[in-house]
Amino acid sequence: MRGDEVVQLYIRDEVSSVTRPVKELRGFRRISLNPGETKTVELALGPSELSFLNRDMRRVVEPGTFRVMVGGQSDELIEAKLSVVEK
Repeated sequence: MRGDEVVQLYIRDEVSSVTRPVKELRGFRRISLNPGETKTVELALGPSELSFLNRDMRRVVEPGTFRVMVGGQSDELIEAKLSVVEK
């Protein structure tokens, strides 16, 4: 049966100077699939998706480890780690 799927991209900042959510939705894409069909979905993950407002209300990306989680449901995600380093 033909159907739609919403691929969701979440991040979790493992250590931050301010409290952040456990899962932050940072991207999604709705795709249509025919029976038996598979598709490759690309979602961008750059500085704007990793940034947040610090205590001084400035948008920053802090160095550290992020968990990147992707899937069709927020409770069933595949996960990888991403390290951000200072230039």
